[in-house]
Order: sequence, then C-alpha cells, then structure tokens
Amino acid sequence: MDIHADRLLILDFGSQYTQLIARRVREHGVYSEILPCDVDPQRITEFAPKGVILSGGPESTTVETGWKIPSEVYQLNVPILGICYGMQALAQELGGKVEPSDLREFGHADLTLEGQSDLFSGLSDTGRLSVWMSHGDRVTVLPPGFAVIGSSAHAPIAAMADLTRHIYGLQFHPEVTHSEGGSEMLAKFAHQICGCGRSWTPENIIDDAIASVRAQVGNGQVLLGLSGGVDSSVVAALLHKAIGDQLVCVFVDNGLLRLNEGAQVMETFAENLGVRVIRANAEARFLDALKGVADPEEKRKIIGRTFIEVFEEEASKLTGVDFLAQGTIYPDVIESAGAASGKAHVIKSHHNVGGLPEDMRMSLVEPLRELFKDEVRILGVTLGLPPSMVYRHPFPGPGLGVRILGEVSQTAADVLRRADHIFIEELRAADLYDKVSQAFAVFLPVKSVGVVGDQRRYASVIALRAVETIDFMTARWAHLPYEFIERVSSRIINEIEDVSRVVYDVSSKPPATIEWE
Repeated sequence: MDIHADRLLILDFGSQYTQLIARRVREHGVYSEILPCDVDPQRITEFAPKGVILSGGPESTTVETGWKIPSEVYQLNVPILGICYGMQALAQELGGKVEPSDLREFGHADLTLEGQSDLFSGLSDTGRLSVWMSHGDRVTVLPPGFAVIGSSAHAPIAAMADLTRHIYGLQFHPEVTHSEGGSEMLAKFAHQICGCGRSWTPENIIDDAIASVRAQVGNGQVLLGLSGGVDSSVVAALLHKAIGDQLVCVFVDNGLLRLNEGAQVMETFAENLGVRVIRANAEARFLDALKGVADPEEKRKIIGRTFIEVFEEEASKLTGVDFLAQGTIYPDVIESAGAASGKAHVIKSHHNVGGLPEDMRMSLVEPLRELFKDEVRILGVTLGLPPSMVYRHPFPGPGLGVRILGEVSQTAADVLRRADHIFIEELRAADLYDKVSQAFAVFLPVKSVGVVGDQRRYASVIALRAVETIDFMTARWAHLPYEFIERVSSRIINEIEDVSRVVYDVSSKPPATIEWE
C-alpha cells in the first residue's frame, strides 16, 4: 500500500495556521504536505496531488506585491480550496474583485449558509455556523461561474464555490478549533470532493516506515542519538522493531539535561526495552564549546555540531556503522527553511536540520521526518511505549542550552535544573502537569537584589513558563492558581541560594513563542 498516493497539497501564503491545515487533513487519514507559495512550479506538478488547499496569509491581493497562485495549480485540474487570502487570490485571478473591508473581522462570526454545497452539507440544522474570521479584505464581486454559499454580517461573500470546476473559497478559517464544523469541511473536501481514501493511519505509517528503513539500511548498523525526549524515544522503538540488533543508541549526556534524566534514560531503554545503549559523558565538551556564546542561533548550531562529532566518535569505535538516525519531525523541517523568495522567514534553526557538517561520514535515517508531533505521540503509544514517556512535555533538542538566556555555564545549568525540577514536581503534586501543555523554567541573564534571613542576596532570576495549547502553533499562558505559583516561587528561592527572584511569563503565542530562545 502506498500511503502517500492519496494526498493533498497545502500551498503556504504565510498564514500562522498553515501547519494546522495539514494536521487537520491528516487527522482524517489523508497525507498532506506543505510547500511555499513561491516554490519551483515544477515541484507542484511533480507532487501530483488529488487536491490543493491555498492557505491564508498576511499579504493583500489588492496590491501589486501580493502573492499570486502559480498557474500550475490550475493546470492540475484537481479540486481547489482557498482559505482567507487563498479565497481572495482565487477571486481576483479568476475574474472577481477584492476590496478592503469597511469593517475588519477578527474572531467569531456567524456564517449563514446559502444554497447547496457539498462542502457544507449536513453541518447545520439551523443554516448557520459560528466560524473564526481574520481578514481585512473581502471579495465584493464573484468570479464568473461562482455562486455564494455562505455570508456573514460584514462579508456578503464569505464562502463561494464553482461546483462545475470544484473550486471553493472560504473567507474564514475552518482549520482552527473555533470554527464550528471546520474539521468536517476539510474532511468533505478531502474525501467526497477530492476522492481521497483513509490510508494515513498509525498502523500504516509504522508499516511504511519499517519497510522504508529496511530498504534504506539493509544489513547495515544504525546509530541513534537518544535524548530521552519523545521524538528520539519513538525513533528508538520504531527502529528496534524494524532492524532489532542492528540498532545502537548513543545517549549523550551534554550537561544540558533535566535533573536525573541521564539515569532515567538508561533505565528505560537499556533495562526495560532491551535496546543497546552506549552512554557518552560529554558535559565538559559541550560547555567548553558554548563558552562565551550568547546568540541563540549560534548556540543551536554549536550544540548540533557537537552532537554529531560525539556520534561520529562513538561510531568510529564500532564496526560497520554507516547510518545516523535522528528524530527530525515535519515542523523542524518547515521552520528551518524559509520560502524561496525570502518572504517567508526562518523562525529558528533546529539542531536536527541546521547543525550537520557537510563532511559527515554517515547517511541520515529520519523515519519521523514527515510527521507532526501529535502523530509522533500516537505512533509511540501504538508501538507500546509508556504514555508517561510519550506524553511528557516537549523538551528542546538543544536542551537547557536555549533555556539559559545568554552564555551557558555550569552554574547556570545546575541552578536551572533544580528550579525546573521543583516546578515540574509541584505541577505533578497539584495534579496540574497534564492540564498544561508545556511547562519549564528559564534562567535569565540578570541578577536581582533579595533579602534572605535579614541578609542581602544578589542572585539570579528564574522565569516560569506554562502554556495551554492544542496544536503548539498558538498557545495561551496557563492561568495557574496564585497560591500554586507562590508555593513554587518560595521553594525555588528557599532551596536554591543562587536565586533571589522568580517571575511568571504571561505572554501568549503569538506574539511570543513558547520557548524564550
């Protein structure tokens, strides 16, 4: 079975929700892939999707500099769904008209369904849906062949369709959870309109990955850098199932891990799962390489490069190791690569995809490269990993190196490890750990005056960060009880003499990111 045969292309015009569109489509058992709107047009043709979804974006079709839909999209002769900017671009290019709206719509809006549409059929008994709008322009004149299938108070053409050519436009965002029936609309587009099956399932993904790994590796030995995080843990379980004793894991203790994490990783994999694990103690090496470096991008690259160096050294002690496995996932790949035009910017580089030396002697094995984080977690449970491991809060690949703002030092790492442990320990004790999506402590590069036991203390500041999110693309800061935050703060200051102040981060994403660096 080719689980990629029935696939949709998501063309990205710069929306913050583009990855969410792809994830929603995959939730309905259909493989989807994201390409930037200015991609080499030949890649669109070669991808040969059964349908195309055009994302939203920050540009305006009413100006000359607005992004255009590549002509190859129309030449595919497959169904097209334009969302927000995607709808406006369709309208403008197919003979309609787009103008700035007198009143912009941001947030909830009532959508009134008009006429008949296979995209909306069976979604509402009242003929109305509550949807999520985010736009400043609106379609004012329909292109020839199109009909209105939905309207709102400030957008008389809030949804349109050419049922003959199977081209649809939605001014709202069906991919966000705030849009009533939005997920079902994407399912109808994928299955009923584009004719896709439902072969993108955890079991099929595992079978496909195992077959791909065996075909790539043959009888070769594979070296995996095991961090103990979700991604590398799932890779270890997947590769162990695919190639058994051909897998050798190297766990690098880089001095940037959480408290007692080294012992926990060795116990989980070597003792419980029967995976061969070599422990490389490289703390001093990483800290020396990071000395004097404050820029977060440079820290990421140094950490990634040093990881590879350690892996290669461990591999040289073994015989027949030709492959290096990594837990690279799809968002790593997307976020590390800007659009060809440079209009879509790199958010941050990832050590998995940004720090590899050109002269690396091993070939890469990346079985999770096509998957989103939630898909990785589902795969982990399907493979039999304990939920407590699979559903741990995310931990960055560079570890505490990007949670220590500024230069990384032994003292900062030790202080942050203990503060983070107290925070997580208290979250678990209060039954709050699973109620937040991610929580951690950050070491700030400043000192603050405090008074402890009638004595002056001039010491470091720790920031606490906790967020609630469904998809990690947007997030709200967690409204933890004041009494809880007070208890955590008191413990950190009382138990760690190198800390004089604790602050709580109340920034949401966007505009902030979840991690500080």
